[in-house]
Amino acid sequence: MTVRPSMSNIPADLRYTNEHEWVKVEGDVVVVGITDHAQDALGDIVFLELPAPGDAIEAGKHFGVVESVKAVSDLFAPITGEVVEANEELVDSPEGINEDAYGAWMLKVKPADAGVIDTLMDAAAYEGFLASEEK
Repeated sequence: MTVRPSMSNIPADLRYTNEHEWVKVEGDVVVVGITDHAQDALGDIVFLELPAPGDAIEAGKHFGVVESVKAVSDLFAPITGEVVEANEELVDSPEGINEDAYGAWMLKVKPADAGVIDTLMDAAAYEGFLASEEK
């Protein structure tokens, strides 16, 4: 039996990538994290590597690493921009991602082009994407 993802695990106020990152616009900064689906697939997260403030990230390119008891996975930038803050508390306690994937932000980024956010998937499109991945 295939279980479809629940919209309750896909907040409507966020945008999503096909690499399972989420983004939220907060003023002129974009907050980035991984989805509940991603953290569930990874299992217990034990290590997180993030870029430093001032580093540039490029949409679709590797920006960090998340390691769990099951796997090591690259993190991919949902947008191009400059890192203004990395969540050092999360680096020190990466299990926070498992506790609250949408509260456990990883980066705050000043986007090179804020309009690109509108090209990312909304909650309904991400739910459809997850359903298509399970087939």
